[in-house]
Amino acid sequence: MIETKVILVDESDSEIGTMEKLEAHQKGLLHRAFSILVFNSKHELLIHKRADGKYHSSNLWTNTCCSHPAPGETIEAAAHRRLREEMGFDCPMDSQFHFIYRTELENNLIEYELDHVLLGFYEGDVFPNPEEVSDFRWVALEQLQQEMQADPAKFTFWFKLIVENHIEKLRLPVL
Repeated sequence: MIETKVILVDESDSEIGTMEKLEAHQKGLLHRAFSILVFNSKHELLIHKRADGKYHSSNLWTNTCCSHPAPGETIEAAAHRRLREEMGFDCPMDSQFHFIYRTELENNLIEYELDHVLLGFYEGDVFPNPEEVSDFRWVALEQLQQEMQADPAKFTFWFKLIVENHIEKLRLPVL
């Protein structure tokens, strides 16, 4: 198995080291991450259901794409790379904001991330990687909020935080 490292950071997003991804989640150490939210011309958001084989939060609905930059890789380069790898397309994106969150997950894992949120715009076909994605759909933000309120357990923790706490930032014109 290929070792994947994440970038450990302080609360100001200054790099303080690297660590194997699973170990960082086992120890609950703050590390850099990103979440991509891609909209279409109808102002619908592309969301996906995480594949059954994901090491945490499997079978939960989440934002278009999320991951971690590799050591030496910028957020922007990592975002384009992972969007192609997970969803089978690429598009223009702009960094909008970042936030820190911490939550305990299944399997004794802890997500403690400084999450950079990027917004993108795309009109076209989606070709999801079945190792990453079991389903996907476009949804209006208002409908998404209703679904999250009705059944919050169907969504990832970080995605709920983005929608609940930063919804107005998502309503800005996209690119």
